[in-house]
Amino acid sequence: MSNKEISKEQQKFLKNYKTRKRAIFLTQILILVVFLALWELAARLKWVDTFLTSSPYEIYKLFISFLSDGTLFKHIGISVMETVIGFLIGTILGIIIAIILWWSDFLAIVLDPYLVILNSLPKTALAPIIIIWVGAGYAGIIVTAVTLSIVITIMNIYTSFKEVDENSIKMLETFGATKFQILRKLVLPASVPSIISTIKVNIGLAWVGVIVGEFLVSRAGIGYLIVYGGQVFKLDLVMMSVIILAVLAAIMYKGIAIVEKKFIKWRQ
Repeated sequence: MSNKEISKEQQKFLKNYKTRKRAIFLTQILILVVFLALWELAARLKWVDTFLTSSPYEIYKLFISFLSDGTLFKHIGISVMETVIGFLIGTILGIIIAIILWWSDFLAIVLDPYLVILNSLPKTALAPIIIIWVGAGYAGIIVTAVTLSIVITIMNIYTSFKEVDENSIKMLETFGATKFQILRKLVLPASVPSIISTIKVNIGLAWVGVIVGEFLVSRAGIGYLIVYGGQVFKLDLVMMSVIILAVLAAIMYKGIAIVEKKFIKWRQ
């Protein structure tokens, strides 16, 4: 087969791939548009009680109102700040503790039952206790977000470390590699896919922790808007807040996915 024929096949494959990717994106957009149109139609024709479900148009009007007076930026900024800090602390601290457990088998065996117990606890139910201990305000909300993500991070990353090929580790030890060199040259690079997967999970857990904390003590943020909207029976405010929350979480998740894609290309 000549280079020219190979080039044509590659062009055909890339064209088909781009067409398929565009079709998937357009279908996703179409599903969203149809859903919103049916929702608005049902609201206008009184098929649903708009007091309970609101409508896309009412949500849009409220969104523009919050956007024009700058209130929305304040609430989004606070929630994003709390989530990013809780996410970073939980992820970084979890990886560090996982490294310590991998380094010391004795410590890993001693702490294993405690990690299992902590992981099984309903941490959202413990949020009021955490906030009382740490204090109301940003600190309590951030710590709540950290507690939801740190245990999962420790267990997932430590499991990934332990699953690294023992023969590869023994080979490095035979050549005189120190434990730190094994960690840096073999264990961490081999565990990057698990680390990225854990980071994706932590985004959702950090948001859950922040929203739960804001439900309890915050006077600003997306969680506060949801609670306030429910208290005054302003369901369009609740729906708007939930939609904004979903968009913010999706943006953060997409950011991690882009980093993952770049890493995979670099690794290849």
